[in-house]
Amino acid sequence: MVIKMARKQQFNSHQTKKGCSIQINGQRRNILLALNAVLLAILVGVVLKKEVTSPLSSSTLEKIIGSEGGREGMEEKDPNTTDADLRLAHDSVINLDHGDPTMFEPFWKVMGARATVVIHGWEKMSYFSDPTNLCWFLEPEFANQVLRLHQIVNNAATDGRHIVVGVGSTQLVHAALYAVASTEAHHPVSVVSAAPYYSMYSGIADFFKSGLFHWAGDATTFKGDDNFIELVCSPNNPDGATRDAVLGTHAGKRIHDMAYYWPQYNPMRGPADHDVMLFTVSKATGHAGTRIGWAVVKNKEVAQKMVKFIEMNSIGVSKDSQIRAARILKVISDGYEFPDPESTVRFFHFGRHLLADRWQRLRQAVEASGRFSLPQFSPEFCEFFKEHAETYPGNFKLSRPTLFSSLYLYCLQPFPLTVTNWYQSQVTLSRSTVRKRFR
Repeated sequence: MVIKMARKQQFNSHQTKKGCSIQINGQRRNILLALNAVLLAILVGVVLKKEVTSPLSSSTLEKIIGSEGGREGMEEKDPNTTDADLRLAHDSVINLDHGDPTMFEPFWKVMGARATVVIHGWEKMSYFSDPTNLCWFLEPEFANQVLRLHQIVNNAATDGRHIVVGVGSTQLVHAALYAVASTEAHHPVSVVSAAPYYSMYSGIADFFKSGLFHWAGDATTFKGDDNFIELVCSPNNPDGATRDAVLGTHAGKRIHDMAYYWPQYNPMRGPADHDVMLFTVSKATGHAGTRIGWAVVKNKEVAQKMVKFIEMNSIGVSKDSQIRAARILKVISDGYEFPDPESTVRFFHFGRHLLADRWQRLRQAVEASGRFSLPQFSPEFCEFFKEHAETYPGNFKLSRPTLFSSLYLYCLQPFPLTVTNWYQSQVTLSRSTVRKRFR
């Protein structure tokens, strides 16, 4: 779980490797970290006085995942796990530096061989996956499974579009900026995003010190010319809000980061239809370590430029990772197209139940504290589940105007079955805890 804070006061910021540091005077930084610790202590102290329970029992979880294996697969010890790792897991240390979507592990452990891939030593040795494809390093099976999943979920328009694979969505943001930036401009194109925005955006825009584009900050306060690129993250990281372009569509270019637009997080409102849409398996399935993302691109020239960037940056994308990702996506799609009558192996249903449970416990904890408030999301009709559904963002905002304007947290980190145990766990604070962007 990550804690990220925002204050009303403005500071100049810069991006580090971890994307979560600030450039302020040492004294002010110490004060800010102290306030961070006090804030967490206040919440912990109050919540410990009240037991918070989880409605997601072992039997319920087994029914959601399926009958073959239940929770037994979740109890297996990793042969690579050390005693130190076990002690660390027992203490349930909360990592405040980043989110890590390993909470979906129980589902994939139960899947077993269904989600397992074997690649022989002689396979996939060539640079090329399909020399006839615009994206020549895109594995055909991965492309097929991407299109199949989008068709099942109906969350993105794919007819007549080009699929570009990348090393996670991070590389694809780089590639998209390169592709849509005007080469005719006499100065670097301004890159903006409405605050609060994903903390990596500024670093991605400025890391290469490109002459094509540069980071220009908050889109809501942007005063530049019509030559700009707006990064639109919807559902938004870090507050889970559904967003549209702030600067409209009459000028500039837009790149839509759709990483969280999946049924376990949000009601599906129909297919998104934008010029460049970015997705990633890290949020769709939880496989962050596979490092695979994809772009759905309308314009052929833009897709070609994105492919060229990836070619120059990494000479393609790992075939092994694509094959694994293809199998993972296939398992999800099979669960809906060819359901097993003896089980309910459906990933999005599992993920939604899991997130509903986590949000219920979170709301209980916040209510017990009496010091914070959480955003309320109105139920909407979900085109995927065919019913009115709640919103359960993978990240969210706590509000307490008297101390901080906003406190942002990720909800994708695994934590114990009771919030009480979670708050009893050891907490390690570091300078990188503090969110880069202050308001």
